[in-house]
Amino acid sequence: MENTERYFLGKESKLKSRNIIQKLFSEGKHVLVYPLKAVYIFGNEKYPLQAGVSASKRNFKKAVDRNRIKRLIREVYRLQKPALENHIIQNKQNLSVFLMYIGKEMPEYDQLLESTEKIIKRIVKIADENKGN
Repeated sequence: MENTERYFLGKESKLKSRNIIQKLFSEGKHVLVYPLKAVYIFGNEKYPLQAGVSASKRNFKKAVDRNRIKRLIREVYRLQKPALENHIIQNKQNLSVFLMYIGKEMPEYDQLLESTEKIIKRIVKIADENKGN
């Protein structure tokens, strides 16, 4: 029987602090891989890695649609998170990320998975560059 690893998205890894979110949007940098945009900032003091997700009410009027999009984003992030988390912990860095869906039509799971992979690879590359700072 295979030894399968389980991935969690626990309470401490969710970005909820208003102060951190405000700092994230005022001082943070962004990575855009359509249909996702990630705003990130290094230096969250409490936890090594926290993330939040959103979908625009302007583009998706029904809460059901926004909730589905956010659920899909959280799922693909949950699967990709271990690679990013291991890298951040190894470099003794702290990171806050906010993933926003900027597309205008309902996304496909595969499309979000691919975009999230690319975003995480870019953030890992940026974390490597920031390691010396």
